This record gives sequence, structure tokens and C-alpha cells, in this order.
Amino acid sequence: MKKQDLKFNQNEDYNKLLVADLRKKLAEVALGGGKKRIEREHAKGKMTARERIDYLLDKDKPQIEIGALAGYNMYQEHGGCPSGGVVVKLGYIHGRKVIVVANDATVKAGAWFPITAKKNLRAQEIAMENRIPIIYLVDSAGVYLPLQDEVFPDKHHFGRIFRNNAVMSKMGIVQIAAIMGSCVAGGAYLPIMSDESLIVDKTGSIFLAGSYLVKSAIGEDVDNETLGGATTQTAISGVVDHKVPNDKAALDKIRSIVSKMGERPKAGFNRIEPRKPEADPEEIYGILPKSRTEPYDMYEIIKRLVDAGSFDEYKADYGKTIITGYARIDGWAVAIVANQRKIVKNAKGEMQIGGVIYSDSADKAARFIMTANQKRIPLVFLQDVTGFMVGSRAEHGGIIKDGAKMVAAVSNSVVPKFTVVIGNSYGAGNYAMCGRAYDPRLMVAWPTAEIAVMSGASASKVLLQIEEARLKKQGKTIDPETKKKLLEEIQRKYDEQISPYYAAARLWVDAVIDPLETRKWISEGIQTANHRPIEEEFNPGVIQT
Repeated sequence: MKKQDLKFNQNEDYNKLLVADLRKKLAEVALGGGKKRIEREHAKGKMTARERIDYLLDKDKPQIEIGALAGYNMYQEHGGCPSGGVVVKLGYIHGRKVIVVANDATVKAGAWFPITAKKNLRAQEIAMENRIPIIYLVDSAGVYLPLQDEVFPDKHHFGRIFRNNAVMSKMGIVQIAAIMGSCVAGGAYLPIMSDESLIVDKTGSIFLAGSYLVKSAIGEDVDNETLGGATTQTAISGVVDHKVPNDKAALDKIRSIVSKMGERPKAGFNRIEPRKPEADPEEIYGILPKSRTEPYDMYEIIKRLVDAGSFDEYKADYGKTIITGYARIDGWAVAIVANQRKIVKNAKGEMQIGGVIYSDSADKAARFIMTANQKRIPLVFLQDVTGFMVGSRAEHGGIIKDGAKMVAAVSNSVVPKFTVVIGNSYGAGNYAMCGRAYDPRLMVAWPTAEIAVMSGASASKVLLQIEEARLKKQGKTIDPETKKKLLEEIQRKYDEQISPYYAAARLWVDAVIDPLETRKWISEGIQTANHRPIEEEFNPGVIQT
């Protein structure tokens, strides 16, 4: 690429500003409830959630954070909920892959908002999907009562956490819990349903009802320490396994427990010595256009993500709006399915729109996904898709049949799947390219991503037509100036909803990442997935050919 090219430089400046904005947002949420609340925790002799995780995990090994932007710009009327009030990281303890879940007591005393429950369930899902140990650092005041109806009663609400504790125990997934602050009501079951539990003296407490509720319910006068402090729950009740003097002692104890664990069988995914990409990954900033409608060459992105000399394309001359091929990322063998954003010419000499899935592309992708499963190679989806081709010609050619074939192959894959949303992720294209509903082990978005049923421009026009029809029924008309303002307002609201930060806030993606972090995320994702052997054969189900 020519770095002196004006268009390249404009793109580079624009995308670097997007990454700078991402870093600013991550720095904001990393403060949790703010500096004053952090100081308050320190005054109690406690570490913050992030400090605890940093102390616990190996310093010389990679870490990735799940859901850092969960809750972003949500619950503003309740004071906000940075990172969903809980910090989740994938990392290593004594070289062993683990996932750590730490309540952030600086955010509403660690109370559970709806997104907190969703994020905890996501962490447990990762542990179950990959058969890796999960460690809970508990410090929570329990359910956030003003929103209890959205946290407590449903299938995927608070109670699912404890159900998962039991299921993971049956699956042989190690669970370790440290009570490092409050642990009340139903939340008390989480650490005690874990395999091994610890409690920090004087700052940790665990009980079904605190002293005020006990007084109200049965008239008993008792302080919280006597009711459920460390000495009570280790020496008298025997509920908790270990009493430790402070936070660091608790974390050291966890590291000691993990260091003695035996190994389990691995999946055995293929890995060799990693190589750097043949082209500079930083050039991605200059390749990606500012506008989501502008074309670019996805081959240039792939060249900057995969190990040098490792890309072997599959069916290069067929179905050109999807690129398929085997490669290596950080030494790991991967099978890549990527949307080509250039306008391409098919074998008949017809021009095809980049980012659109045609029948031949869907057919090729389905076949490739099947071969990746046959060879036990993890799948990587690079999304920049506007959807499937429409119109009479596409329908007569069986676009629904070929699209269904691709969706079936994605749905029934037994190898781990990883999805990176580079640009557009619209409509059924999101599904076919392994969106959240199709169980990617990890799904991340670049700051350039947009996730929605359709583009903002298209959706705004449709929504405006609906609004005009509604007003017409009421006998009202819209003058051109009012119509323009209404369209702008609809567009503004819709654009907010298709932002990658809107998706990350709701955990539709696990993270918004700097494009330069993509190799790390995929590598660590496969490293995590390698802990679960593949025990079933691939069966795509009934598909039309």
C-alpha cells in the first residue's frame, strides 16, 4: 500500500481517531464507579476488582477482557453501570488457562443490574464451551432492587447462575470462589456451589439475610460479622473452606490451588511456530474506507492478519463475493470465511456487488465450512456483509436454498468459530457469517463495525415512510422542512443503535477492539477452545443441494 496516497492517509487518520476514541471509552469504564469510590475501597483494606484480577493472573501471559463495554451508556437514570458492574478476563494462572469473574464494588456496591447477570452468564458460557476453570471474586450487595423484575425471575436471569454452578460441577469444570466482600441472599449460593471457597477475614461475609433483615424477620439482634463473617463460616458452620487474612492472601491461595490441578485431554488443534504477517498490520487503518458503502479489497486485510505465506485459497474463481481459504494466525491453523467488499466479476462476466452474498458464494462457503469441520480446523469469519442478493433473478436462482445451506453449515459446525465484525453486519448476512445467535466462541467488532437489520440510510427511509403513513391516517401532512428534520432525527437514533458500542453495551459482541488486537484475540480464543476435545462428528442436517 502507498502510505503517501491521499485517500490512504485520509482513511488512516479517520480510523486512528476511531481507535483513540475506543481507548478513551475503555479508560473511562476501567475507573468503575470513579476515583473516590476506588479510594473508599482502598481505605477498607480492599483491592478493586481490576487490581485483584491483575494480581491473580500471570504477568507474562496474554489477557483479554470480555465485556469491558457492557452497560455502556445504559441505566443512566440509575447512575450508570460501567462494565456491567463486573470485570471478566481470560488469562493464565501458572500457565493454565482460566476465566476470572470479579464483582466491582465501586459500582453500586457490586449490585446486580440486568446486564450484570447477562455478563456473568456469558463468563460461565465461555467456561462451559471451552471446559476451562472459572474463578469468582465475590464482592456484591446482591440484586439491584429497583430493577429486580429484569434481574430475578426469568430463565436467563440471576438464578441461572446457580443452575450453571451445578451443571459445571457435573461437567467436571473446576470452580473456585473467594468471598472478598459482601455475599448476600441468593448470591450466597454461588461460592458455596463452587468446588472450593475462601473468605477474607473482617471484610468478607456471607449469609442468606443480613442483620437488618434478620431483625425485621425474626426479631434477632446480631451483627453481620457474628452472623456470617469469616470465623463463623469457616470454624462454626463449615460453609466456607478457607479463612485468609487479606485480599492478597486470598489470591495467593487461589494461585496455589490452581498450580496443583491435573491436566485434561485437549482438542489438538494444529499449531506451528508463528510468523508475522507479510504486510504491516498498521496499514489496515489506511485500507478501511471512512464510508461503510465504499468498496475495498478484503484480501489486503487478510494479508495483514494471517501469518506470512500461510494463506491457501479455496475455490478462488467461484463465488467471489465470499473469500474462503486456510491460513495460520499466530501459528494456529484456521479456516477463513470473509466477505469481499470489492465489486467483482463472476465466471459469466457479470458484475457482482461487494459485501453481498450471492448463490454461488453461499454454496462455496457452505462447502468450505463442511471441509473445515472434516479437518478439525477452527473457523474465523471476517464480516463486512450487507446481506443476501435480492430480486427475481436471485430468487429464481435459489438464493434462499443456498443461503439456508450456508446457515445450516454454520449452525451445525462442531469446530470452534470466531467472528470479527470489520464493517457492515446487516440482516441475514449477520446470521450466515456466524453472528452472535450462531455461537461463536468469541465475537468482536472493530470501531468501524455496524450491526443492524439494514443500513441506517435504508432503515431511516423505511421508518420515515411508516411515520408519514401514520400521520396521513390522522389527516395530517408533513411539509418538506418538517420531513427533513424527521428524517434526520430517525437517522440519528438509528445510527446510535447500529454503533459497535451499542452492541458491546448489550453483549451482542464480547468487545470492541483495535484492529491490531485481532490476531491476539483469535489466538487466545483458539488456545482457550483447545481445552475442549471435539467429541461429535459434523452433521449438517437436511439441506437442499
